[in-house]
Amino acid sequence: CLDAECGNYDQLWCTTSLRGNLTGMLRVDVLTEGVHSGTASGVVPSSFRIARQLISRIEDESNGQILLDDLHVEIPEQRLQQAKLAAETLKNSAYEKFPWAVKNPAPAESNAELLLNNTWRPTLAVTGAEGMPALVDAGNVLLPFTTLKLSFRLPPTCDADAAAEAVKNALEADGPPLANVSFEVESTMAGWNAPAVADWLEASMHKASNAFFGKPSMYMGTGGTIPFMGMLGERFPKAQFLITGLLGPKSNAHGPNEFLHIETGKRLTSCVAQVLEDHYKR
Repeated sequence: CLDAECGNYDQLWCTTSLRGNLTGMLRVDVLTEGVHSGTASGVVPSSFRIARQLISRIEDESNGQILLDDLHVEIPEQRLQQAKLAAETLKNSAYEKFPWAVKNPAPAESNAELLLNNTWRPTLAVTGAEGMPALVDAGNVLLPFTTLKLSFRLPPTCDADAAAEAVKNALEADGPPLANVSFEVESTMAGWNAPAVADWLEASMHKASNAFFGKPSMYMGTGGTIPFMGMLGERFPKAQFLITGLLGPKSNAHGPNEFLHIETGKRLTSCVAQVLEDHYKR
């Protein structure tokens, strides 16, 4: 699989894990039609306020930590150590690779913890909204409903279906008395944790990386989701996997200015060819 990340463009990177994904629609209805906010506010609650309140059941808004145990897993010791080694290599590029709006960003957590947050801990992003007019059209109407699309990234070994049930129960339980609340699950996708790397593959990756990059290969988890890897793992439980790619710093995968580092691509192609040769000659 070549559609994966690389921590930098200086060596071969092997992906050790992929997070799962859970998406759904949180909808809060307070009215059947919009009414004048001056007439209704103070009597009719804001659907957006209730939506914010409900999200606080599942996420600590002060730091983004997910509060539901069903969305957390125990991180394997090997992955903890690999994150530390990757952080030592990547240093501040672990966060500097993103197009921050603030100048000189300085996250409070260590680079290793940031990598683990991105690869082995659950996160929530609100990726869409309905019920709110565009700013140019917004007036003094109290909105009848608010719908938010919630996208969770799940740890590699988390049960995505169980996570969906936990989120739905947390959001819909003990609903506010003056609102109808629903959470409709849109999709669940399992993550993937790589099996132990065979000695021959580890040696081959190091040899290839040293030959074509001049540096040893490295391991890292990926925060994204490739459901096909889980399917392959189930279908071929004894197979070895080399998951790598060119999605490095500033590549902005799936963005309007996505790019591939051509020179690294040539070296990566050579590395994969070397690994295939070593596999054939075993």
